[in-house]
Amino acid sequence: MTMISVNEFKNGLTIQYNNDLWRIVEFQHVKPGKGSAFVRSKLKSLRTGAVQEYTFRSTAKVETADIQTKSMQYLYNDGSSYVFMDTSTYDQLAIPNEQIDDEANYLLENMIVNVVMHEGETLGIQLPNTVDLKVAKTEPNIKGDTSSGGGKPATMETGLVVNVPFFINEGDVLTINTADGTYVSRANK
Repeated sequence: MTMISVNEFKNGLTIQYNNDLWRIVEFQHVKPGKGSAFVRSKLKSLRTGAVQEYTFRSTAKVETADIQTKSMQYLYNDGSSYVFMDTSTYDQLAIPNEQIDDEANYLLENMIVNVVMHEGETLGIQLPNTVDLKVAKTEPNIKGDTSSGGGKPATMETGLVVNVPFFINEGDVLTINTADGTYVSRANK
């Protein structure tokens, strides 16, 4: 277990604090005119998904968490859990639906994802930065309505609703950013 100073915080770093595992969402070093410096941080619990704000003195140290990731293939959802398979050993792992909340909007069968673990405990999954999803439902294009620069909602094959440009039609395959669920481009297929 490695101890680091809070001055070494980086977004995405995983730490152990208050008997939980936290991923740093954002942080800010604050040096007030009076008093000592501190670090204001927003941390996301890897076990519950809750986001909390913590303030640390600039001299504080926290423990980094030893996180392992394993590349696995998503097979199916059996109603209560998502089932993944290790492609080298063919071992299967079921992760409860509650642990894969937002990520489910981007999961397609046979997709390769990283399963996140800590000391044998499965914490969730890491998706690729972008995924290609097919448009299942959207309003038809309105001719001449391209100058406004707006968009229209489109429901993807996984149920995710994304705001897309007016020229997108049902059946188009789009590249979607998994960090914020936004349209990136049409997929090159």
